[in-house]
Amino acid sequence: MRVFTPLEIAKHATNKYLAILVAAKHARVMNEFPRERSLREEKLTTKALRALSNGDIDYHVVPKRRPE
Repeated sequence: MRVFTPLEIAKHATNKYLAILVAAKHARVMNEFPRERSLREEKLTTKALRALSNGDIDYHVVPKRRPE
């Protein structure tokens, strides 16, 4: 199992908390696509964290609307 440090993850995000949210959202998106199942397959969250730490994920933060 690969362990990602907070500093490693935060390199490509504003902070480590945002990085985890981005990786979780990316893992949910990857879960929607069909994939081959095998015993040695890496978990989707690990794949998402690896992609984020490599800088492969581009994202932007959309501010919440204030209720009028």
